[in-house]
Amino acid sequence: MLRALLSGLVLFAAVAVTEAREVTDLAGRTVTVPDTVERIIIGEGRYVPALAILDRDDPVGRVVGMMGDYEAVDPASYARYRERFPKIAGIARIGRAAKESFSLEKAIALRPQVAIFGLGGHGPDTRSGEVIAALEKTGTAIVFIDFRSDPLVNTPKSLELLGQVLGREKEAAEFLAAWRKALKEVEDRLKQAKPAPVGVFVESRVGLDVSCCETMTRGMIGRFVTAAGGFNVAEAMVPGEAGTVSLEWLLAHPPQVYVGTAIGGTASAESKPWLALGAGVSTEVAQASLKRSMARTGISQLEAVRLGRAHAVWHHFYNSPFNVAAVQAFAKWLHPALFADLDPEGLLHQLHQRFQPFPIDGVYWTSLP
Repeated sequence: MLRALLSGLVLFAAVAVTEAREVTDLAGRTVTVPDTVERIIIGEGRYVPALAILDRDDPVGRVVGMMGDYEAVDPASYARYRERFPKIAGIARIGRAAKESFSLEKAIALRPQVAIFGLGGHGPDTRSGEVIAALEKTGTAIVFIDFRSDPLVNTPKSLELLGQVLGREKEAAEFLAAWRKALKEVEDRLKQAKPAPVGVFVESRVGLDVSCCETMTRGMIGRFVTAAGGFNVAEAMVPGEAGTVSLEWLLAHPPQVYVGTAIGGTASAESKPWLALGAGVSTEVAQASLKRSMARTGISQLEAVRLGRAHAVWHHFYNSPFNVAAVQAFAKWLHPALFADLDPEGLLHQLHQRFQPFPIDGVYWTSLP
């Protein structure tokens, strides 16, 4: 069946030739894309907010297929998009929340012009050779973006690429001007003041497992630590983007600042041991979840917790173009005097007001009182 589908779509691609141009994606590949792109599939549902930066009036209007990770791992944010753009629920799901679930047959049947995949993550990536070959054979252009592996380097590259692919260069440039200005505020002060780096531990997806401790180091939110003037204490033990250290190791190598990432929202705040942040979460709910989490055996013994230098941040910043607001929050936590006047919350609200279809709702980081 797949072979017949491929044959038919190769013929479709041959007769549906349009004007095209070349772009270079985040994997360094030169890709030919149509001048007018009307049918795309996305390798992660959480790319929808990035598309909204470029197509604010109808961010899912070109999307004919998407993975099902958005509603699975960030249901509160997905619900806000579903409320504003109900047709998102009717978009074909080409997989669930893991790349192993990706359906090549479903993807090909949707006749996409362009597939937007990540260098790594929940959907097909650069290692998905069979998927890449089969889609390219039908005439689908595949472009790789990245907000995850090296977010502060690749976010601007990814938005510029998406702007080129979707014919939204102006919108991409407007967002990136604000993004770069916000990052530069942190970089310039650190360069001038040269404060001593602060030791930080990032505990990832707090409460997902009873054991301690999953962490991020040389990728994802781990990159925010160094950008904000800190050093990640777990880098000595975790050589890659993410990994696990034992509670005993953490107690023997205590950080000056602790940051946990929150995968829970209002719906799970009472029933799950997760940190709660994100759409619809109030300050009170967020702080209560952090206080409960910091009472865990071992974690409560950390000096950073006892001194009130413990914080929580929305987990999905690790895969979001709005990551620069979290970098500013980290900077205030690590160097409170140097960044006393910085307003990351205001920045996050401004970015959403300007570049999203609706204003932000909820709390996206919190600290122990």
